[in-house]
Amino acid sequence: MLRKKFLHFMIYLLLALAAIFWLFPLIMAFMNSFKTNGELLTNVVSLPKTLNLKNYIRTIEKMHYIRSFGNTVLLSFLSVFLIVLFSALAGWKLCRTKTKLSAAIFSLFVFSMLIPFSSIMIPLYRVVLAFHIKNSLIGLSFVYSGLGVSMAIFLYHGFVKGIPIDLEEAAAIDGCNNLKTFGHIVFPMLKPITATICITNVLWIWNDFLLPLINISDNKKYSLLLSTNTLFGQYSSDWTAILSALILAAIPVIIFYAIFQKQILKGIAEGAVKG
Repeated sequence: MLRKKFLHFMIYLLLALAAIFWLFPLIMAFMNSFKTNGELLTNVVSLPKTLNLKNYIRTIEKMHYIRSFGNTVLLSFLSVFLIVLFSALAGWKLCRTKTKLSAAIFSLFVFSMLIPFSSIMIPLYRVVLAFHIKNSLIGLSFVYSGLGVSMAIFLYHGFVKGIPIDLEEAAAIDGCNNLKTFGHIVFPMLKPITATICITNVLWIWNDFLLPLINISDNKKYSLLLSTNTLFGQYSSDWTAILSALILAAIPVIIFYAIFQKQILKGIAEGAVKG
């Protein structure tokens, strides 16, 4: 009994140390965001002498936080909506269509996940210019959806396998066409994996810096992380403002993840069993 308790204690201790290790950069950024520039340059690991909220007030003004926050929310919502819309339909249809063409198309989606983004970055930028969607949040949402559908289709395809096809056949007998069958029968049963796809893609899009940097040059359409980049100067940088900006950008997505983490684990677990 003592041996079992000691083993549990060691496991929890290792997990606590791992959590501290991963959270240490965030803790340091939060702690230093309240310091003055002099305090920050003098000692990075010391506690701030006072809770200096002027850094956050200055940061909100300099990075136009409200506008950037709205741009990021709009971009995340549109992108995730498109990913779910196209991927759910495609994953369901590819799963139910038992042909060689369907299998080949599904394989292309799976293999596309192996392509590194750096190899398609320049062609993707040329496509953006050709379609005249540069500096457009709606255009950028289509770019995100194009990059995100492969994984989403893979997850939906595996989840649909666990849904009895008898339900769809019964709906067809009752006179439902394909869209009605999908909307009223299939899609409500995809709720767990849809929640997982929505949450993981929101986290990805919210924290992404490279795609907005490539596609957005109009500062009125900057995302939060792109607005944070404006605080870096060529010869000097306001580090206390940068740290407070990073905290302001991270807080919404941390709260979002904390609220929906159970849905993520549930969706992954059920998808693994059904797939």
